[in-house]
Amino acid sequence: MTDIVVVESPSKAKTINKYLGDSYKVLASFGHVRDLPPKDGSVRPDEDFAMSWEADERGNKHMGEIARALKGAKTLYLATDPDREGEAISWHVRAMLEDKNALKGVNVLRVTFNEITKSAVKTAMAHPRELDQPLIEAYMARRALDYLVGFTLSPVLWRKLPGSKSAGRVQSVSLRLICEREAEIEVFKSREYWTIEAGMVTPAGAPFPARLTHYQGKKLEQFDLGGEAKALAAKEAVKSGSFTVAQVDKKRTKRNPPPPFITSTLQQEASRKLGFSSQQTMRLAQQLYEGIDIGGETVGLITYMRTDGVQLAKEAVTAIRAQIKSDFGPDYIPVAPREYISKAKNAQEAHEAIRPTDIGLKPERVGRMLSSEQARLYELIYKRATACQMSAAELDQTAVDMTDGKGQTLRATGSVLAFDGFLKLYHEDQDDASSDDEDSRLLPPIGKGDPLKTAKVDATQHFTQPPPRYSEASLVKKMEELGIGRPSTYASILTVLRDRNYVRLEARRFIPEDRGRLVTAFLTSFFSRYVDTGFTAALEEQLDEIAEGKMRWRDVLRAFWDDFSAAVAQTKDLKISDVIDALDADLGPHFFPPREDGTDPRSCPACGTGRIGLKLGRFGSFIGCSNYPTCQYTRKLAIDGGDNPDESLKDGMRLLGKHPGTGEDITLKRGPYGLYVQQGEPDPADKKAKPKRSSLTKGMDPEALALDDALGLLSLPRLVGLHPESGQKIEAGVGRFGPYVKMGAIFASLDRDDDVLHIGLNRAMDLIGKKQDSIRSLGDHPKDGAPVVARKGRFGPYAQWGNVVANLPRDVELADVTLDQAVALLAEKGKVIVPKGKKGAAKKPAAKAKAKAEPAVKTAKPKPAAKAKTPAKPKAKPAAKAAKAKAPA
Repeated sequence: MTDIVVVESPSKAKTINKYLGDSYKVLASFGHVRDLPPKDGSVRPDEDFAMSWEADERGNKHMGEIARALKGAKTLYLATDPDREGEAISWHVRAMLEDKNALKGVNVLRVTFNEITKSAVKTAMAHPRELDQPLIEAYMARRALDYLVGFTLSPVLWRKLPGSKSAGRVQSVSLRLICEREAEIEVFKSREYWTIEAGMVTPAGAPFPARLTHYQGKKLEQFDLGGEAKALAAKEAVKSGSFTVAQVDKKRTKRNPPPPFITSTLQQEASRKLGFSSQQTMRLAQQLYEGIDIGGETVGLITYMRTDGVQLAKEAVTAIRAQIKSDFGPDYIPVAPREYISKAKNAQEAHEAIRPTDIGLKPERVGRMLSSEQARLYELIYKRATACQMSAAELDQTAVDMTDGKGQTLRATGSVLAFDGFLKLYHEDQDDASSDDEDSRLLPPIGKGDPLKTAKVDATQHFTQPPPRYSEASLVKKMEELGIGRPSTYASILTVLRDRNYVRLEARRFIPEDRGRLVTAFLTSFFSRYVDTGFTAALEEQLDEIAEGKMRWRDVLRAFWDDFSAAVAQTKDLKISDVIDALDADLGPHFFPPREDGTDPRSCPACGTGRIGLKLGRFGSFIGCSNYPTCQYTRKLAIDGGDNPDESLKDGMRLLGKHPGTGEDITLKRGPYGLYVQQGEPDPADKKAKPKRSSLTKGMDPEALALDDALGLLSLPRLVGLHPESGQKIEAGVGRFGPYVKMGAIFASLDRDDDVLHIGLNRAMDLIGKKQDSIRSLGDHPKDGAPVVARKGRFGPYAQWGNVVANLPRDVELADVTLDQAVALLAEKGKVIVPKGKKGAAKKPAAKAKAKAEPAVKTAKPKPAAKAKTPAKPKAKPAAKAAKAKAPA
């Protein structure tokens, strides 16, 4: 008779079954077997927070298999993951089996292990326990809170803020952090400051760099040299001074290794060093935890990866210290094992830190059995766990002060690595660390009183930088510091924010989308308490106290729900205009930043008298004019003066003014091919008559387009002037391929910097002159007055008259062709009747076309054509072909 063991994943089930043998049958639940159905009423506050759970088809299927396997079994071991989610899965499995009456006479026990190794699993099976009811209640409270916030707050968002998708208890706070950092960056004003760097030389001729720290007897603060004039004066003072060494300070410092990985620090370091996202890191860590095949046995390579505890098991520390001694020698082992204490707020430390299950499984040994990404992550975990038990690194730091006796002091700093310690194996990366590390410089031998020479002095301008945007690593670190979320939630929170298009990642930094900023502004305006970091962290503490049995879960839910439901009720009578006003006031500096010319950024560019601001429509938010419906100016929700002005006028038009001659409206509109200006409106009585239109050219800013510019576009093509030698008209216009200038049949495209409305005669002649190297106007055709031109073609020069093309003799230069020669060749070409289906015949050289002109005419007649085709049949036979060649003419 076999006992049943339930784990979460099938790969884990296979491994554990090998460890336990035939007396056990290990089955997988495939994660959560049931959840709260996504509909109203799944959590009922009026019934003391009763909860309805529902299993999907997959969950019912797997639970049916477990129920069938339990027939005849004496014990059910619930061996899901050793955390709150794992405890919850075990609780759900037991509850569903009880509903199926599958647990009659079956003893239900809970077992947990921090690593999937034979010894860990067998030890856990020998020490089972009951389900942890406080931990289950903490799960229920957390799940109920997330449900109540999401299903109560999201409908408010949909009604009051069209276009938004959802809100979440922790996700909204994380979004707020990203949006607030972006707001800090936008209002940041850079300040100028200067530094003075000097290249000094010792009496022995050894060069080294130094920085000015005191000027005119006063210690320099960051902005004391705030302008070029002061900086240059300080530079001259250093250049003219004679410096001697006043003081040399040497001291030895120690740098201790970082603690072993927890979930958050693993995600941070994998992001910095490997470029992995949080989600990718956790997926790979899960695979390493569940194990790989080594020598015919599946072995879990790392301990459980969802943890906030930095402690290590004593057996693991002993094994790591022995490995360090073997690999690096006794000098790299500290006298006593290192112990670490978590600095994270609300850390539960229920599990060990993340470490290799067997320190003897070195990365180079197991790397060939792993994928490239798995191997890199395992190596990172292995080195960090090993380094945390190594000796501290020792550095000899040196600081040298040099004075000129007139109030100027220079300082040089440097360090020498006296003993590498843990740095021999591992170096921790930092977020946004400066690349200029002066302390890492090596200084030459210097003694007190040594006279020094000044080789070179530089004054360098700097500007303060705004705070950096959050990366995945720095955002996880910030959330951990604030006590928001838990190790198992970080990856999913960041994924949800991106999936809902609230934020985007650029250069591995989070940038809030306008939709995300609107949601944050709405929540901070009307639900500020529930997106407050302090409130969210305090709620996390209460959930932890429930898990420890110190608080009752329903008491926490009641206290939260009473205030939260009252806050939601207050928004029922909230007018859309109130929402708009609040959001407009909050996000005004973002969407309408101050202009350099001092003009009002909210002045409507269409009517000139209205005030543009945030508007809410059926399909979301946009920018509109306060004079609506008289003024129908709208534009896409984006920062004023953004990089994509072509998105303007997506939902309307802009009135530029009246035509001075006709009085018709001149409007700027958006069509299927882009923006254009239009004179007047279509006449309903005359559908064939169309108003005059002209497209905007590249580089034109639709927001800055004035009436004069529109009238200029509508008047195109315009006369630029007359050619001073030939007297031909030179015109400028906009065609299918953009703006151009033309003289006769010669067209030349304008460059990007040219303005079709203001280009002058000299510039137009220059463009046409360059074009004349490959095209030459010969004059007007005597038949219809249309221009005749000679051009350089891919297969030689040719003449063109309308659609008729004739090749020129190859020995004739383009500059020597006359109008009479071209007309004669074009006349010959014009006589050619091209048979139906003979496409491209007109492109053949003139000589060949002339030779074949007569047969081509004959083929148009039915009878001769039939005769001509008769002897053509035997062409495919070589013998017949040879006979035809020998026959007399």
